Amino acid sequence: MADEVVLLDTWASAFGMRVRIALAEKGINYEYKEENLSNKSPLLLHMNPVHTKIPVLIHNGKPICESAIILQYIDEVWKNKAPLLPSDPYHRAQARFWVDYIDKEVYATWRKMWLSKGEEHEARKKELISIFKLLEETLGDKTFYGGDTFGFVDVNLIPFYSWFYTFETFGNFKMEEECPKLIAWAKKCLQKESVSKSLPDEKKVYEYIVALQKAH
Repeated sequence: MADEVVLLDTWASAFGMRVRIALAEKGINYEYKEENLSNKSPLLLHMNPVHTKIPVLIHNGKPICESAIILQYIDEVWKNKAPLLPSDPYHRAQARFWVDYIDKEVYATWRKMWLSKGEEHEARKKELISIFKLLEETLGDKTFYGGDTFGFVDVNLIPFYSWFYTFETFGNFKMEEECPKLIAWAKKCLQKESVSKSLPDEKKVYEYIVALQKAH
């Protein structure tokens, strides 16, 4: 039986981009369903009743939720091509640690910066930059977070590259000045078709966020 794979997502979601990159890396055919987050589909509410969030991967009728968990599922099910997680248990644990850090820190801190003003806005901006500096330090002189191989941490972090312009514009700073090695890493990732085709235009992401801000 052929695998039936459906992705419930929205184009600007960095978390959804992760899944699109992973599916492209593995060469998996899937049906894409764009969700309107202000009017969620009955399918999304049914498939992710706990959080009612995207992305949701539906594999042969069964839902898998939360992007980092979806990536691990994809890696386990389609293990014959482009492994995302390292085979060594220690390195695998380290990769999971950094993805957990990215998940807990990046979006939450950006959101606090976006919704704040004055001194708090400045403090949140510094916090966001320090998060990226730590991630840059962790990368070190490696080509990718997985060493020479594009892997789990890379797939989870690179979608935020399409949000960098938004972070910079709202925060009044330049990522290239603050984290030049991280930008160089991002450009290497973008040489991969799975990445370049999955990341939307950064200006469109910014316009989307501005529209969202006006709507609230």
